[in-house]
Amino acid sequence: MTTFEDMELVLHKMVNDLPEDLFRELNGGVILLPDVKMHDASEGRDHLYVLGEYHNEPRGLGRYITVYFGSFMMLHSRLAPDRQKDKLRKILYHEFTHHLESLAGERELEIEDAKGILEYKLRRRR
Repeated sequence: MTTFEDMELVLHKMVNDLPEDLFRELNGGVILLPDVKMHDASEGRDHLYVLGEYHNEPRGLGRYITVYFGSFMMLHSRLAPDRQKDKLRKILYHEFTHHLESLAGERELEIEDAKGILEYKLRRRR
């Protein structure tokens, strides 16, 4: 899985294998973008890539998930195809967890992600 098209096929299969219940109110589905996306907190050469995002835009495009192929490849291009699939599945499940928590009015994973960003910033200051 090294080309955008290959990843698109693998991601599509993963999405199709998920239970239909998970897609409740996910009106925009799952989108693979070719972009390399850096997190706003990224500093210097210690890049902090955004691999996926859950979007909830009530007045915009609605609820959807994006996965960033370019960011993924920056971190995982040297992995064997099976390991790349594992990483991609982990990203997909992470973003679906954000979706389900959003529907439930929860923010546990969002808080956990914020803690990870804080740890990154603290490491950068050392």
